[in-house]
Amino acid sequence: MTTQRNIVHIDLDTFFVSCERLLDSRLKNRPVLIGGTSDRGVVASCSYEARAFGVRSAMPMRLARQLCPDAVIIRGNSGTYSKFSQMVTEIIKEYVPVYEKSSIDEFYLDLSGMDKYFGCLKYASELRQRILKETHLPLSFGMSINKTVSKVATGLAKPNNELNVNAGTEKPFLAPLSVRKIPMVGDKTYQMLCHLGLKRIGTIQEMPIEMMENVFGKNGIKLWKKSNGIDNSPVIPYNERKSISTERTFDKDTIDVAKLKSILLAMAENLAFQLRRGQKLASVITVKLRYSDFQTQTLQSRIPYSSADHIIIPRVKELFQKLYNRRLLVRLVGVRFSGLVGGNYQMNMFEDSEEIISLYQAMDRIRDRFGDRAVMRAEGMNAKTIGRSNPFTGEPPPLLAHRHQ
Repeated sequence: MTTQRNIVHIDLDTFFVSCERLLDSRLKNRPVLIGGTSDRGVVASCSYEARAFGVRSAMPMRLARQLCPDAVIIRGNSGTYSKFSQMVTEIIKEYVPVYEKSSIDEFYLDLSGMDKYFGCLKYASELRQRILKETHLPLSFGMSINKTVSKVATGLAKPNNELNVNAGTEKPFLAPLSVRKIPMVGDKTYQMLCHLGLKRIGTIQEMPIEMMENVFGKNGIKLWKKSNGIDNSPVIPYNERKSISTERTFDKDTIDVAKLKSILLAMAENLAFQLRRGQKLASVITVKLRYSDFQTQTLQSRIPYSSADHIIIPRVKELFQKLYNRRLLVRLVGVRFSGLVGGNYQMNMFEDSEEIISLYQAMDRIRDRFGDRAVMRAEGMNAKTIGRSNPFTGEPPPLLAHRHQ
């Protein structure tokens, strides 16, 4: 007899705003916008008071200001948010045997089998109250037999509440909801679904799975399954990745400075893309050189948490300029990003303009479709290959860029 799954999805409500309110109580009950503070900036997060005026995440800051002129605007501090996130992670780690940290403010918990001893809903409720008491951060959770339904339930439970979907009621629970509630549905997919008259999840439930596959390909099958409350994906045990790195050992030692710079730039650009794809941000950049006499030198520098090329690449160049001072033939070059934290590109909205964000998203979409090096900066074009083995683990990379724990 198989044990019924009990999956909990936890989401820290308006997390960035909640952190700022803990630091400054004057922000409570006031409309708050967090993100790039210039007119060309983008909203990374906003309070419920600001949402009442039509403000939403990823909206241009200038438009948000027009909609809510009385809002308090804060640039945001990713390091601060990471510390608060770690506080919550430590509490969950103490009480839950299997949990997945899917982002800086979201967690999945697998409580399957615990109902025999505690009662899963009661246990999850008590955990939520413990987090609330110890961190003062409002949070919501949804509980069901799988990750998809639990995440949808969390969205309906907000703000600062909880919602349980009993086993066997997944389809009727989802049916009346907008298709936008399905986690994988973005703006483009939503527009396509509306064009086909599929505005409610219940309508998709009634569609033949073959028809959904014909229209949307493999994603059509995923959409149909999620709409019907079917999701067997496991909760992946959390293990914080510490660094990501790549290197190049030359067949023939070189003193060609232009070539060295080109390869390092290509490495940095590729690793930054890997960070964004893995929803990670780095706080430490390390450049490594090994000379022909096998003497190895490294130099590192701290940066604000980022996965943005325009912040990372100049620092890599700067480190190389300081490091390359022996004027000897070079045998190996390497780049490592460390001090990683979970968090999506949202955190980079504190600094970036709409244009830069749109550029990165377009470049990353091309890379996802056609390969990591389908698009690159002209300076890195001379790097025909990037990495051969990892200078920090000694293992050969399965990809151009690779990660280690």
